[in-house]
Amino acid sequence: MATSTDPRSPAPHAADGHDLIRVHGARVNNLKDVSVEIPKRRLTVFTGVSGSGKSSLVFSTIAAESQRLINETYSAFVQGFMPTLARPEVDVLDGLTTAIIVDQQRMGSDPRSTVGTATDANAMLRILFSRLGQPHIGSPQAFSFNIPTVRASGAITVERGAQKTERATFTRIGGMCTRCEGRGAVTDLDLSQLYDDSKSLAEGAFTIPGWKSDSFWTVRTYAESGFVDPDKPIRDYTEKELHDFLYREPVKVKVDGVNLTYEGLIPKIQKSFLSKDREAMQPHIRAFVDRAVTFTTCPECEGTRLSQEARSSRIGGVNIADACAMQISDLAGWIGGLDEPSVAPLLAALRHTLDSFVEIGLGYLSLDRPSGTLSGGEAQRVKMIRHLGSALTDVTYVFDEPTIGLHPHDIQRMNDLLLRLRDKGNTVLVVEHKPEAIVIADHVVDIGPGAGTAGGTICFEGSVEGLRASGTVTGRHLDDRAVLKETVRTPKGVLEIRGADRHNLRSVDVDIPLGVLCVVTGVAGSGKSSLIHGSIPAGAGVVSVDQSPIRGSRRSNPATYTGLLDPIRKAFAKANGVKPALFSANSEGACPTCNGAGVIYMDLGMMAGVATTCEECEGKRFHASVLEHRLGGRDISEVLAMSVIEAREFFGAGEARTPAAHAVLGRLADVGLGYLRLGQPLTTLSGGERQRLKLATHMADKGGVYVLDEPTTGLHLADVEQLLGLLDRLVESGTSVIVIEHHQAVMAHADWIIDLGPGAGHDGGRIVFEGTPADLVAARSTLTGEHLAAYVGVEAAS
Repeated sequence: MATSTDPRSPAPHAADGHDLIRVHGARVNNLKDVSVEIPKRRLTVFTGVSGSGKSSLVFSTIAAESQRLINETYSAFVQGFMPTLARPEVDVLDGLTTAIIVDQQRMGSDPRSTVGTATDANAMLRILFSRLGQPHIGSPQAFSFNIPTVRASGAITVERGAQKTERATFTRIGGMCTRCEGRGAVTDLDLSQLYDDSKSLAEGAFTIPGWKSDSFWTVRTYAESGFVDPDKPIRDYTEKELHDFLYREPVKVKVDGVNLTYEGLIPKIQKSFLSKDREAMQPHIRAFVDRAVTFTTCPECEGTRLSQEARSSRIGGVNIADACAMQISDLAGWIGGLDEPSVAPLLAALRHTLDSFVEIGLGYLSLDRPSGTLSGGEAQRVKMIRHLGSALTDVTYVFDEPTIGLHPHDIQRMNDLLLRLRDKGNTVLVVEHKPEAIVIADHVVDIGPGAGTAGGTICFEGSVEGLRASGTVTGRHLDDRAVLKETVRTPKGVLEIRGADRHNLRSVDVDIPLGVLCVVTGVAGSGKSSLIHGSIPAGAGVVSVDQSPIRGSRRSNPATYTGLLDPIRKAFAKANGVKPALFSANSEGACPTCNGAGVIYMDLGMMAGVATTCEECEGKRFHASVLEHRLGGRDISEVLAMSVIEAREFFGAGEARTPAAHAVLGRLADVGLGYLRLGQPLTTLSGGERQRLKLATHMADKGGVYVLDEPTTGLHLADVEQLLGLLDRLVESGTSVIVIEHHQAVMAHADWIIDLGPGAGHDGGRIVFEGTPADLVAARSTLTGEHLAAYVGVEAAS
């Protein structure tokens, strides 16, 4: 190697001076002219109460501008096919690097999307079986449940010299099961829910909603088609009549001189009801579909989605369906045992991907798990898989609460992964509430002091030790530790679960106490959700409040979802002597240009759509004449722009006093959503906010059993205490509360704890502890017990 003869140390290179991401004058959403300098190649954690502006700074400003600048590097032709992103409202953004966003957005719920297809593990497995599988059946496509087999034959003309017509046959072998078309499940219709076979069509045999006996387009088409006798009971139909009635292909018929299309009842129902989104249906239609349709495992492929040919090819007795059904930690072991030099690079890459699953705490999943069933935290960690072994450096990774859904035992592992990404020379930005994740930060930015309009400023910037001494809301609560209850409530009965065997549960028998606060805990993948959501007997009066997306369009907001808008519209209508419909942006009061959406939305097909503020109403959503009507000095758009706290005060007294609206707003404030704007689109809410919004709507119900799934998700340390008070009030009002939770403060506050484990996947599925939190801490017999003891500060016995 050449050596330097110059004894002087070289002067710093100019390029080494760019070690900060500088943000000046950020005004996105509630940010108030924020300026901050973030060190590059360090781990920076953004803290603050829910709604303080963390996501506005990290995602909507820094990451959004990075993405916009990268798009600008493409040619004008390519940019023509990409969404046009607006520049964030900020004066200066300097020192940006390529941003990779790893968020909690749930993965697509398409039935053909699985953990394997989402991470490319399936693609590598298909190549492996196409090379090593015996008997050999074809290319990797032959093992894909998304590709059907295609066969064609016919004459082709080759235009070369003297044209000659030849006979040719084309075959493409695909792995899709022909019966379920790669979905793994088939739908069966319960005919008894469609009609009463003891009646004739003339007597009103149909029991389908909306199908009345005099309906011209439906019932009369069947009765007067000529294929069946309208006066004969359906049970007396001949075989041919029954076939024509149920399965007849579409055919033109004439009814009262009008040409109509006749079609068998089953395909008609499938097109009319089953092709639509169930959640978008009216309640009575949805109830009918739930009664009439049953989803059963495909009998032909046994739920594997693969054709018989694809399942016939094996490597050492294992076919690709078996491999995809294995727990990933087991599959990694099986792949590790394969020794085939011809595919050594492929095996190494596949082994690395599977080991990454195990390392990130998802070894309990299987590759055939539908991606739509993953929680927000699981989906985020699956997205991390592709970045763990990346050769890229000097990029900015942006994470949104990566510890969501993780047991305290697993958080250290996640911390190690974040530090590893940093140590490769990357900038890591993390929005986080958990103190265990905050303490590993090189740099902390605390945003607040409050939520909504009370937030949006930098309260502290510096080290973790500096945060502790800063006196900010986060600094004061960083070392908060809950204490064990001195006394616990006495159960008023039990909810029995017997022989629960859903997913990884092993014939679990457990009595869940009622009338108390019961916490179900355990490491991620131990079987908590399977036990509570999948095994509680039907008809037990259970209200399940989970983090699943709230179905609704961009027009839906907290005011419409909770029913709050109804009393508000009536109050406006009464005060102004006009119709309530005028004060609905989805009805008569809508702006004619944007139809009440507030934005003009441009759908770009397969790419992200673009929304621009409506110039006519300036995003207010209402016709100008509607805004002339006022209540308490405010128009309807100003009311919808209020936060819950502001609106509660507004509707609590004076001219605008509306008790019905005030009661709903009080419940929203009780669940910690006081900072939400009434007109904020539901699509902008986080998983934790959606869950608390659902909880607020159910709080009007008295009695029953509430099941909450990690209600601390997205909650600041200061807000957890408020949540515990809310849970206590629910129990004291006569409600039984069952909480699936990892947060130690909730565990310490419980009356009863059920701990599942001891591990995840097939290493879990058993009850490892039942009792009070004090007993769990004293026993220290489980991972949860050890972490809870450390949390409440109980020293281990010597």
